[in-house]
Amino acid sequence: MKKGILLLFFLTILMACSDDDERTCRFCSSDQTPEFELCRESNGNASVNGEDTGTNYEAYLDDLADSGASCGN
Repeated sequence: MKKGILLLFFLTILMACSDDDERTCRFCSSDQTPEFELCRESNGNASVNGEDTGTNYEAYLDDLADSGASCGN
């Protein structure tokens, strides 16, 4: 019984973590750039129009907002 509960616990954790591996994208634009696609890659980095920036997605998104860019959901 303990092994079954432990296995269920680990499977739940694994399933919760697998959601982080999904690639999510949104479109951004600014006065200085045409619209571009910004994605959060499975490794946590931001990519722009399919090119990995090597920068953490949240940091990249914050920098875009600070520079006046607007990104939709």
